[in-house]
Amino acid sequence: MPPRPPALWLREEVDAIVLALHVQPGAKRTEAAGTHGDALKIRLAAPPVDGKANAELVRFLADAFDVPQRQVTIVRGETSRQKTVRIHAPAARPDRDWSVAGPVA
Repeated sequence: MPPRPPALWLREEVDAIVLALHVQPGAKRTEAAGTHGDALKIRLAAPPVDGKANAELVRFLADAFDVPQRQVTIVRGETSRQKTVRIHAPAARPDRDWSVAGPVA
């Protein structure tokens, strides 16, 4: 099997990874859901009010990458669906299994 091309939504740094995300608040469940343009799509089971969607995003990514929530930072897009998130020293790497071709759980 040929190697998978690098994901456009992922940038690896020395001690962190940076994700370009398109978030969809108000979904039935929180999950990674394939791609949206050059971004990874994340569905969030939280409404986009009072920071609830951002809190759910940070919780989901912290759980997925097996890090404390303080190691997940929304770098850009606090009030937008387009976000850039930095995850410092990820212990797990679920992004390597997240498909670029369709929905993933």
